[in-house]
Amino acid sequence: MTPSAALLAPDRNDEDILGYRITTISQDDCLCRILAWIEGKSKGRYLACLNPHSLEIALRDAAFSVALQDADLPVPDGVGILIASRILGGRIRQRITGSDIFWGLNSRLNARGGCSVFFLGATAETLARIVERMGRDYPNLRVAGVYSPPFREAFSAEENAAMVDAINRAKPDVLWVGMTAPKQEKWVRQHRDRLEVRFIGPVGAVFDFFIGRVQRSHPLFQRLGLEWLPRLLQEPRRLWRRNFISNPSFLLRVLRARLARS
Repeated sequence: MTPSAALLAPDRNDEDILGYRITTISQDDCLCRILAWIEGKSKGRYLACLNPHSLEIALRDAAFSVALQDADLPVPDGVGILIASRILGGRIRQRITGSDIFWGLNSRLNARGGCSVFFLGATAETLARIVERMGRDYPNLRVAGVYSPPFREAFSAEENAAMVDAINRAKPDVLWVGMTAPKQEKWVRQHRDRLEVRFIGPVGAVFDFFIGRVQRSHPLFQRLGLEWLPRLLQEPRRLWRRNFISNPSFLLRVLRARLARS
């Protein structure tokens, strides 16, 4: 399925939420756009999953803010983005997560055959389990390589060069990055021009969802916009700030923006 010209023109399909572009197109259209980039031999296109927590972090992290703003496909990952769009009179009505893009794109590439993916991030054990499941779930999609970087806040120039070299030698069509935000988005933006890869998906926790280490919320909770609740119960120490500080702060900024228009 070939996307229309309008679909390939991001400025026609984006909505402004507090100064950040977020796409208004559907999940299916997002996948069509990515496939068009892959087929067109594009290089260095990348995804960003925008949610209230990421936009709050971006207030204090300039490099992360730029990485989100420069993303080729900024998707509305979070029910708070949908609420913000309604408050601001926008038209975003579908939440699109990193998981949606990961499973959707892998399924389509597997159906086509002849494509390859690379996994960057996580531990060697996690990557080995990912490779094993990829072989079962997507037998026609080749894993070109994996790389487990050192677990630290920032990488040295030598470590960055080693990661870029490993990816480029493997020549994958798609690079999946699982370093967690905001490190993964900043790393992708910093190195996108050096990477010989057509599409890059920083998808964070999706690596753990894929191997079953962390359970994604039941589809009922996802449909109700409550996916955050079971995850909060699973990982309260990691997610409490996101739900009880970032989300209210974000919605307060949205309400102020709406009142400023009156």
